[in-house]
Amino acid sequence: MPIGARRVLRGDRQALARLISQVENRDPSALPSVRALYPYSGRATVVGITGPLGVGKSSLVNLLLAHLRSDGKRIGIVAVDPSSPFSGGSILGDRIRLARPPGDDGVFIRSMAARGHAGGVALATRETVRLLDAFGMDVVLVETVGSGQADVEIHEVASTSVVVVVPHLGDEVQSLKAGLFEIADVFSVNKSDLPGADSAARYLSEMTQLVPVTGSWRPVVIQTSTVAPRGIPELWEAVTRHEAYLDSSGSRQTRDRQRLTDEILGLVREQVDAQLLRALEREPDLQALLDRVVAREIDPHSAAERLLGEVRRPR
Repeated sequence: MPIGARRVLRGDRQALARLISQVENRDPSALPSVRALYPYSGRATVVGITGPLGVGKSSLVNLLLAHLRSDGKRIGIVAVDPSSPFSGGSILGDRIRLARPPGDDGVFIRSMAARGHAGGVALATRETVRLLDAFGMDVVLVETVGSGQADVEIHEVASTSVVVVVPHLGDEVQSLKAGLFEIADVFSVNKSDLPGADSAARYLSEMTQLVPVTGSWRPVVIQTSTVAPRGIPELWEAVTRHEAYLDSSGSRQTRDRQRLTDEILGLVREQVDAQLLRALEREPDLQALLDRVVAREIDPHSAAERLLGEVRRPR
């Protein structure tokens, strides 16, 4: 087993942070450790926290963190932020907004840049969650960018997705346009100390009865507040009920298979893209392909077939 993987299994936080950085930077040297740690994953509860900007996701994660730590659970947090167009780094820096109690080794917080990925989660988020799982975390909370309609991809990472909304956010139908009902396992009506919280929760509860669902689970609506605070134990109880439903109904295995299928296909696409780029670098004459397509000498399908032939051709 690679030394980096052994250090992670021994609880070395610096080794974990270094490996996550390598994964985020798509450093090939991380691959042996990532492979070695895979059998040690699959035990943590992975919960996605998503919703539009400004609904208080980070504050809610802070309270969930405190609640879970009081129960003795080890917590990993992955906060995916928008990216700087210049450095590719995280702009908002959730590690600043999320509070790790001083000296608490039962908490590991990592903010990651989305790096232009439109789905609200970074490409390396899945592997980072898996590393935190192998590190021994009981629960991994994944907070998304909050880009509204794009955050539906959290469903491909988390086993339970919590969608956070607030009263008077705007056009209530917008939640349907964003696809939030399609991914929500639990709704949190946050800032419930504000007027209109009861009507917002009632509206969501009514909508959950109308929207078609797969299986027998319908999203649970919980009112929460990070000011009071209020509703945090009830929110986590709803998450645990959904996790129990996944096990009892057999849905977990089905969803895991689909999630891993998507991940494998994504990795294949990533490798094919890299091979195509290398083929273009090896064969300068292929650079002329685009000129021929622009000049209408060949069509895009023929150009794509030629590029694919370059990837398949033995070297």
